[in-house]
Amino acid sequence: MAHSRTRLVFLFPALLPAMAQGQAVLPEGDGMELIQGACVACHDVSLITNSTGYTHERWDYVVKTMIDLPDTMAADVNQYLASNFPQSYQRRPTLVEGDFEVTFQEWLVPTLGQRPRDPLQTPDGMIWWAGMYGSIVGRIDPRTGEMTEFMLDPTARPHSIINDVAGNIWYTGNGNATIGKLEPDTGEITVYPMPDPAARDPHTPIFTRNGDLWFTLQNSNMIGRLVVDTGDIRLATMPTENARPYGIKEDSRGMIWIANRGSNKITSVDPDSWEFREYETPMPEARVGAYIRRLAITSDDMIWYADSGRGYLGRLDPDTGEVREWPSPSGPQSHPYAIEVVDDKIWYNESNQRPDALVRFDPETEQFQSWAIPSGIGIIRHMRASPDGNLVIHQSSTNTVGLVYIPGS
Repeated sequence: MAHSRTRLVFLFPALLPAMAQGQAVLPEGDGMELIQGACVACHDVSLITNSTGYTHERWDYVVKTMIDLPDTMAADVNQYLASNFPQSYQRRPTLVEGDFEVTFQEWLVPTLGQRPRDPLQTPDGMIWWAGMYGSIVGRIDPRTGEMTEFMLDPTARPHSIINDVAGNIWYTGNGNATIGKLEPDTGEITVYPMPDPAARDPHTPIFTRNGDLWFTLQNSNMIGRLVVDTGDIRLATMPTENARPYGIKEDSRGMIWIANRGSNKITSVDPDSWEFREYETPMPEARVGAYIRRLAITSDDMIWYADSGRGYLGRLDPDTGEVREWPSPSGPQSHPYAIEVVDDKIWYNESNQRPDALVRFDPETEQFQSWAIPSGIGIIRHMRASPDGNLVIHQSSTNTVGLVYIPGS
């Protein structure tokens, strides 16, 4: 079913979910109960107490992108937040100046609180996104701003989407262990359940050049392949325990590459033999976790990764196994996350900074340049090149999707 709407979310304190009990505590004050009723219904209190804090005007913006409150309630909420959590500069990004210029355009999605993520642009110019918390697949025409939302099974909780050559949008049902296909013209949805109950959480999909859909299952520690013509699904467990496969890409030779959030390894998979090969990235003794979430591949088939746990941009040479790394401009706590290649330049974000920073790296000169993302409060969890050479981004916390216009695209 397709339609556009804005959801009003408000729970009175008496309806506060049990999950909020025993967690971070808000300071006493006028407006505290409103915060507990309106905000904790959707997310933990710690997202407020651990925030960097904002001005009154910025809190007003943040709240409006999450929930639609009556004016009097909104005023009380914003006053409480600004008084108790004022602006802090502790996580300001270290922005690197340069001669390259980009332009940002962002749109607020219709249904608030859905946490849009993993957007892409199809050849017809439409931008699509997965509204994970709302079980939505959304679409915007950037030329007109018109938006449409397709409602999925409420248990689907789509983690990511990918388009096929016919114009269908495929999503990973992270919440109900399915892969789904949406036909935009009719709104018809076809669902493919996982054949193994241990395969609980389809995560990120790609289409390979032969038309098969490959996908990761992070917490199940598996990867999978769906043959579109037959609906057949094959699954395989990762060779390293608790590797937590996350991002997935295909190189020019047809090899599948996997980023492992739970290990310091990048894994290749031969799609014909299903043979795995693992490549280790640096892991100092003091390191806790690996957190390689996403990969990108340049035209020379070099594998680029964002090491969130250590704050590095890395490059793996698959032929030699050699790894090179560069510290991200904002340092070891910058938490690089999403990563993409446009014109053989590397783009990624520093997700632990406020505002979230977009970073460009030129492999030829080894020079960085970075920009603050205008909305800057959410997190880019996945970014992708558009068909015309721009970048499609999002800010999940503030419910926006956007385009970064790159000169020469």
